[in-house]
Amino acid sequence: MDGAYDTRRCHEAIIERGANGIIPIRRNGRAWKADSPAAIARNEIFHATRHLGRALWKTWARYHVRSRVEARMNCLKRFGERIMSRDPDRQTAEIHIRIAIMNTFSALGRAEIEAVT
Repeated sequence: MDGAYDTRRCHEAIIERGANGIIPIRRNGRAWKADSPAAIARNEIFHATRHLGRALWKTWARYHVRSRVEARMNCLKRFGERIMSRDPDRQTAEIHIRIAIMNTFSALGRAEIEAVT
């Protein structure tokens, strides 16, 4: 699964962009030597996973949001693997149109949920 992204390069790229990584540790993963900010951040995930357990950590870290994003990207790809336009401005417009269509379809099929207390 996503254990393939549990590498120093991935964690460093995430830190460089000022983001927080939500990459599950490999099943046989060990703590890294804390010699960089990326290693420190990854070790925090490692210790939280060990303390909470893998399933609870995924819930706590809102890991399921990733699958929703992947599902949306899959929907976008179903409109066609390639962008037909060659002009960058038209490519941007083509992607905006695809996303607008996806959002319309999503709004039609989305249930309205209200909190009950």
